[in-house]
Amino acid sequence: MNQKGFQPYPGFPFTTYKYFDTYSYVPIYAYSEALQLIAESVNSEREDELFYDYLLSVAPAAQKEIILAIRDDERKHNKLFRQLYWEVTGQEVPSAPEPTFEKPKTYCDGLTRALFGELAAVEKYRKILFGFEFLPYRNIITEIYTDELKHATKWNYLIAMNCR
Repeated sequence: MNQKGFQPYPGFPFTTYKYFDTYSYVPIYAYSEALQLIAESVNSEREDELFYDYLLSVAPAAQKEIILAIRDDERKHNKLFRQLYWEVTGQEVPSAPEPTFEKPKTYCDGLTRALFGELAAVEKYRKILFGFEFLPYRNIITEIYTDELKHATKWNYLIAMNCR
């Protein structure tokens, strides 16, 4: 269909959906937000990596392997987001100041913060997913957000072991 007759969804722009407004889920509108969120995510993935390095330093020896695997995934996500951003824009992710993090009061507080950070990342990455139609890019984003869900489960496990 040519641009003049373009309709992102049936009945656009006059249809009112009963349950959810679908505007934000249409890739043509969500694309620019997805690029902005990718740039933010590169910085937050780096912050997560620093935070997890700290948790590694205070974790019981038997739990370090779990946290190490999560931290290594965060490094992978940072690279994947950078690559994706470069592929779609032809530019590097805009630089941001080096992130810092606030040390948690206790190991349990750190585990809880990590859990809710992962869950918030899933919601953000879902918005990024909505911005892309090209399947290989959607696959990359799906890999990242399913890793975050896996991490949340692992943080729950560590909370159950340590924070009774």
